[in-house]
Amino acid sequence: MACCMPLKSSNLNVNILVLEPTVVVDQLVEALKHFTSWSVTFGCIHSSILQSIHGNMIIWYGAWMKRSDDNQKLLDSALLFMLAKISSMADIVANNFFQAYGGESKNGFLAARFSTGDTVSLSDMAYSSPNNASELDLPNTILATFQSRFLTMDGATSGVCLKKYYNYTDSRANDSVLNFCVWESLEYCYSYIMRSDIKYEGLSVHLKHYISRVIYVSGEDVLNFQHSPWPPHFILAANRDENYIQANEMM
Repeated sequence: MACCMPLKSSNLNVNILVLEPTVVVDQLVEALKHFTSWSVTFGCIHSSILQSIHGNMIIWYGAWMKRSDDNQKLLDSALLFMLAKISSMADIVANNFFQAYGGESKNGFLAARFSTGDTVSLSDMAYSSPNNASELDLPNTILATFQSRFLTMDGATSGVCLKKYYNYTDSRANDSVLNFCVWESLEYCYSYIMRSDIKYEGLSVHLKHYISRVIYVSGEDVLNFQHSPWPPHFILAANRDENYIQANEMM
């Protein structure tokens, strides 16, 4: 079963949740599978769980139907409500929404497709100096550079550029960009990162790579809710917010 991340979409927001486990990793992964199942009722179309190759970071990816600003706030509140249970299993390192604003694929798909066992990379690019931020367009510079190099990236099957999405007016909206890539193998990924010497004209950019393996995509397992970290009454409480969100979206 494949998971997808759109190359470009104005209708979906991408949620990246980075966790550092404080319990056995398998316990956290099982909890995130239940979180994934619950998220579908909130309009999460695609989701997966990634595990870092180095260290023990766990990344949850979800693609959500885009909402109005007010209803996005309600969704944020509901997510925090559900994530309260995870906080006893892991430290939440980051929880951000992004917009896919461009990408490339070598297989003809309009999305980056990946399955359990695949190698993926997340490259986090941000201004290394705040002086650049007011003068240059980081997202478009990153996208243009990626598109010009993509065909020479041996072993890369697809890649997506993601810029931070802020549902409130915020001057930091373009302060960092993520580049998500799917690779044919871990060796290809390592080889590219070791050999790459990317220069961004006019920009001083801080670059950090996160290499991970896909360990779960939504819909793969039949879940046992008997030991779910979210008992029925907890889910019903969160779903009260969802009912309110849906009612507002229809108005």
